Formats: sequence, C-alpha cells, structure tokens
Amino acid sequence: MVKQSKRIKTLAEQTPGSKPVPLAEAVKLLKQFGNTKFDQTVEIAMRLGIDPKQADQIVRSSIVLPHGIGKTLRAIVFAKDDKADEAKTAGADQVGGKELADRIKEGWLEFDVCIAAPDMMSIVGPLGKTLGPRGLMPSPKAGTVTPDVGKVVKEYKAGKVEFRNDAGGIVHAMVGKLSFDEQKLLENVRAFIDYVVGMKPAAIKGQYVKGIALSATMSPSIRVLAN
Repeated sequence: MVKQSKRIKTLAEQTPGSKPVPLAEAVKLLKQFGNTKFDQTVEIAMRLGIDPKQADQIVRSSIVLPHGIGKTLRAIVFAKDDKADEAKTAGADQVGGKELADRIKEGWLEFDVCIAAPDMMSIVGPLGKTLGPRGLMPSPKAGTVTPDVGKVVKEYKAGKVEFRNDAGGIVHAMVGKLSFDEQKLLENVRAFIDYVVGMKPAAIKGQYVKGIALSATMSPSIRVLAN
C-alpha cells in the first residue's frame, strides 16, 4: 500500500494540479501513467450544473463509443418466444423469464447489463430493489427496456456505456483502457463529452458543464477544459 501511495504521489507531481488542460493534452498525460502490470480502465467524471432532485434535470442515457470500452460486457435478457431467440442469436449470455428472475432474487448477479422486452416488465419490476441500487435495473430511458432486444445486446457487446448522474450531479463513465492509442481514447472521450453536452436539460439556464476530469484505475485525475 505504501509503494502504491508513493507511485500516485510521484504521478500527481506530473499533472497540472487544479489547472484544467485541453482534452488532447489530458489524454497524452494520462497515457504516461500506464506503468502498471494490468490494463487500467479510463474513466471520465463530468460535474453538471443540475439539481438532481428535479426529475426534469436528470441526465441519464447510454452511448455506443466509437472504439468500444476494451471490455466484453455480460448481458442478460428477459424475453420469450421470438424475442428470446433474437437475444440468443445476438450473443446474450443468459436469456429467460421467471426462472432468471428467481436466480437474481437468490443472489445471482454475474452480469453487467440487464435488458428486457416490454412484455416482461411484470417479471422484472419486482427486481427493482435488487437491481436498482447496482445500476442494473432495465429502463426505457437508458434503452434497456426495448422491443429491439437483439439490437441492444449487440450494442452493449460492442461497447455501449450506460450512465446516470449521481446525487451530487456528477456523471461517471468508463471510456476505454490505457492500452488504447491516444487517438482512439481521445475520440471516445470527445464523443462522450459531446453526447452529454447535447443532453442539456431545458430547465438549465446557467452553466451546464462545471467541470470535467479524466483518470485511470491507478492514476491521479486530470482536469479538462470544459469547452
């Protein structure tokens, strides 16, 4: 633990501190922190000028990043008949109905995304207390309650990212791996920022994006210019 702390302290000395830098410079700096034995996950945090308590200011959606996220997501689907076949063909890891819901009630949570056909929500609804706190509950707004289950499974397998602002008005998301080359990582981050900026709630009259930071699993964060 001491060794890790010294490493982080050393890397922090290489950052601009609280001074925001252009996105391209932030990505270049972050790439220099890839001196670990594993491929670090790159994350973005965007602090938004929203009131999370207001329903019309919630920022929640999903996006397929240009170069994926460097991770294969485990997707389960609640569907039946033709929709179940469609999900299986698209590459879903598990497809089912009541029996799948029962497994989850018993504590099985070995998946990253949960997708449901609309006619299965009577089965999925009661799982809200289990899936909700973990960010796994299917939602029409996130695109995970859909009649196009096959299409959505393929999107998540290709690197679709789901996000929602937290209680502090901050949106967090995985945007790639440090092993990505600079250009691909830059394009992923830019795509995410542009997407969130385009989601500005109509109720927001003041500054919308108040701060952006990039970081990796074992690296200090780097503040990014919001323009």
